[in-house]
Amino acid sequence: MATIKDVAKMAGVSISTVSYALSNNTKVSNKTKQKIMEVARQLNYQKNGLASDLKKNSTRTIAIIVTDLAGPYYAELVKGIQEVTLSKGYDLLACSSVGEEMSTAVKFLTEKRVDGAIVLAYNISEEIINLSARKEFPIILLDRKVDSEFVVSIEVDNEAGTHRAAEYLIEQGHREIAYISGKPIGGLHAMRLRGYESALRKHGLDGKSRLHQFGVFDRDNGYNMTQMLIAQGNLPTAIMYANDEMAIGGINAFKEHGIKVPSDVSIIGFDDIELAQYVRPALTTVMQPKYERGALAAHLIFQIIEGKTIENYYNFPTKLVLRDSVKKINEINS
Repeated sequence: MATIKDVAKMAGVSISTVSYALSNNTKVSNKTKQKIMEVARQLNYQKNGLASDLKKNSTRTIAIIVTDLAGPYYAELVKGIQEVTLSKGYDLLACSSVGEEMSTAVKFLTEKRVDGAIVLAYNISEEIINLSARKEFPIILLDRKVDSEFVVSIEVDNEAGTHRAAEYLIEQGHREIAYISGKPIGGLHAMRLRGYESALRKHGLDGKSRLHQFGVFDRDNGYNMTQMLIAQGNLPTAIMYANDEMAIGGINAFKEHGIKVPSDVSIIGFDDIELAQYVRPALTTVMQPKYERGALAAHLIFQIIEGKTIENYYNFPTKLVLRDSVKKINEINS
């Protein structure tokens, strides 16, 4: 059976353009619409694939849409989603957003092949989300905010979390504080960076900020970027990492060079993954609720399916978790 992705590819347009054309939306010109309709006829495309009427064809399946399920952060979040969906007698289906508009995830959204979706992927466009969301097809966004009648957004106060972490380092006497991050790929990482920068600016230290952004947000990249920082010499007294996995990679790099944490350099992570308390030294970090956000996302999906009225925006606070990776270097007056 032909899919909307097949029509888009053959017509040389985006999936969203095909969806607009098949819905007779005025955003698409008549010439483009005719071309798409002809391609759809040639491929014998049936609009909405397996679920032309969601009310009549419930799949009892919820999709979770991600770019990558690897890593301990996702494990805790997905556990919260899965326990709720299973308790309701629904299946949970993971869909990859790799390929963006031509991805399996976009096909499942635009063709309503599941009963609702929880979207973690940063590369599913706002246009696709708004196009797909309906009263009968709820979409929950994690770590993004989209203003739409049928979309619910759940965020964490990332900016406040890194701001507090940076202020804590300043309170411990640190003035040379670097920030190590992957290449910014979504709003939450921009918010974390803003929190770091605003804290330094508040204390007149913005001229001393040292920002290192490259690659992905995993342990290997944290290790590699820390190695580069060590090679440059003139280490800062403290480093904030964009997440715990990068921080743990950084600790390993320092160990290889005989640089002691926190005696020689202090470290703070973000997320409070389970491993953070078991590495040595135990990692001081910013805790964000992972299991709880996943469970809330799933509960909200079912409340919408059941016809209940809910808020369309939720924001979780963060908490600084003090362990053993930060050293107080002198007394200061704040």
